[in-house]
Amino acid sequence: MDAQGRGRADDIDPADQWVLNPSTGEYELRLTPSAPQSAVPRPRRAAPATAGTRSAATPARSATAAPKTREIPDTVPGPRRRRGTPEEDPLPGRRGSRGRTRPKKSTGKRILVWTGGSLAFLLVGVSAAGYLYLQHLNNNIDKIADDGAGTGGFSKDRAINLVVIGTDKRTGEGNEKYGDPGSVGHADTTILLHVSKDRTNATAMSIPRDMIVDVPDCPTTQEDGSQKTIPGTPGVRFNTSLGQDGRTPSCTMRTVEELTGIKPDHFMVADFNAVKTLSTAIGGVEVCLEKDIRDTKSKLDLTAGKHVIAGEQALAFLRTRYSVGLGSDLSRIALQQQFLSSMIRQMKSEDTLTDPTKVLSLAEAATDALSVDSQITDIKKLASLGQEVGKVKTKNITFTTVPVVDNTDGATVLPTPQKAEELFATIREDVSLSEVKKQAKQKEAAKLKGTRAEASEVRVNVYNGGAKAGSAQATLNWLQNDVGVTRSSQLGNADKTLSKTTLAYDPDQADQARKLADLMGLSASALKPGEGGSETNAQGLPAMVLTLGKDFQGAGVSLSAPSAADLDVEKNTADKEKCAS
Repeated sequence: MDAQGRGRADDIDPADQWVLNPSTGEYELRLTPSAPQSAVPRPRRAAPATAGTRSAATPARSATAAPKTREIPDTVPGPRRRRGTPEEDPLPGRRGSRGRTRPKKSTGKRILVWTGGSLAFLLVGVSAAGYLYLQHLNNNIDKIADDGAGTGGFSKDRAINLVVIGTDKRTGEGNEKYGDPGSVGHADTTILLHVSKDRTNATAMSIPRDMIVDVPDCPTTQEDGSQKTIPGTPGVRFNTSLGQDGRTPSCTMRTVEELTGIKPDHFMVADFNAVKTLSTAIGGVEVCLEKDIRDTKSKLDLTAGKHVIAGEQALAFLRTRYSVGLGSDLSRIALQQQFLSSMIRQMKSEDTLTDPTKVLSLAEAATDALSVDSQITDIKKLASLGQEVGKVKTKNITFTTVPVVDNTDGATVLPTPQKAEELFATIREDVSLSEVKKQAKQKEAAKLKGTRAEASEVRVNVYNGGAKAGSAQATLNWLQNDVGVTRSSQLGNADKTLSKTTLAYDPDQADQARKLADLMGLSASALKPGEGGSETNAQGLPAMVLTLGKDFQGAGVSLSAPSAADLDVEKNTADKEKCAS
C-alpha cells in the first residue's frame, strides 16, 4: 500500500507521515509508529537514463533505477492520528487492492510544468506531503528577465496566456551527439497556451518555427545584467526570435504579441534534457504509430502499434520529422501534440497523482529543467498558476496549429491571412475550440434576435475611441460605399478611449442596431441599449453612436470571433488518442 493509501486507511493525515530524521536533517516517510520504516528518499539530480520501449500492455514503471533506502532511527516520532480517532493496530503489509481503502485524489495544488527541446507539458498533482519539499524545489528554478514583455503576472479573474518555448540548445550531458553543438538556442518549438477566464477550456496553439514573421524591437537583459535593445527584423523565421543576435525569451514573447495581438502573461523555457528527465520521471509516455518508423536522423526506431517511451527515445520521438507525414516541421508538430496529449492523460491519472514517490521525482526533475520569467520564479506562484490551469478538464484542452501556406522559397511558410486571423481572434475573444460554452453562446445569440432594418434606414455616427488613426473615416467609407449605410457620419475622436468597440442606441433603434451588428460582426456584448443619448446625424435625425475601440481591426473586418465549428483549422482534444502516420 502506498503512502497515501496507508494514510487514508489508518485515518492519518498524509502530511503527518513525513517526519524529520534528526540524523540527516531531512524529512522522510514513516508509515507506522511501531517499527522503523524505509525512507522515500529525495529524488537525486542526475543525468537522465536512456530508456527503451516496452509494450503498452506492460504496466508503466520508472525508467530510472530505484534509489537505495535508509532506516529511520527509533527516536523519530511516529505519525499523529487525527483528534478523536481510536487507537488501532497498523495495517499488515498487504499487496494488491483487495480490502484497500481507495485513496482520494490529492486536493493539493497543481504545479504546471513544461518541458522543452521539442516540448512537452504536464500537470503535476502535488500531495500535502510535497509541501515540505517546496523550498528545495524553489531553489531548482532558473529565472530569466521578462523585460516588460508580459502583463506583469497572471490573475485568477481573467484568462491566462503562456508562451512555452522549447529551445534546440545542445547543452547537457549526451546532447552533443545531436549535432550543432554551438547552437545559440532558437525557439525550436513554441506553443501559446490560452486558458479561458472561467477555466472551462484551454487552447494550445503551436507556432511553426519556419513561419515568416516580423520580429519587433526587443529591450533585453543580457547574461551580464546589461540592458540592450535589439533592433527588430521584418520577414524572418519565427525561431530567430530567440537566440539570434542575443535575443532572449522576452523577445519571443513580444513576437507572439506582434503576430497574434495577444499579450502573454508569462513564458517558460526548457531544453533537450527536460524531455528526457520528465518522461522518465513519470514512467514513460504511451504513443501510437500506424506504421514502423526508422528515422536515421532522429535515431527513432519503433514498430507500428503502441509503445511506452521515455528518456532518449522520447526525445527522438519528438525530434522526428522526415519519417512522418510530409517530412516537414508541421508533421513534427503533429507528433508533439500527440505526445503532449498522452502526457496530460498520464499526469491526470490516479496512478500518478496518488504515488508520492513518482510525484516527488517528477517535481524534482521538472523544476530542475525549467527556466521561467522573473514574474513567476517562486514555487508558490507556479503552484498557484498550475492550480488555475489544472481546473481544465482533459477533454476541453484543444491542440491546434497556426494555419499556414507554403512560401515561394519552398523552405518556409506564411500565415494563411484570413484563417490565421480568425484563429487569433477566437483566442483573443476567449472563445472555446472545444465548444464547452454552447449555453452561453445560445444566450448571447438570443440578444440579437428580432427584426432588422434595411441598411439604408440605419443612422449612425462613427467615433474613433482607440482604433488606429483614420479608422473612423475608413469605416464611414465602407458603410456608405460597400454596404449601403448611407445615413452615416464620421465625427472624429471620442471623449474617451475604449478597449472594446461599442454601439449605443435608444430602444426604438433596436432594429437598426441589429442590422449594423450583422454588417460589422458585433457581438451582443458590444450593444448598449438605452445609451443612445440625443445625437443626430448630418440630416438632423436621431442616430446611434458607434465607437471604435482598440479591438477594431479595420473596416469590414468582423469584430466577432468565429465559433469553433466555423474555424477551418486542424484541432484535436487531449482526451483523444491519435496514432502517428
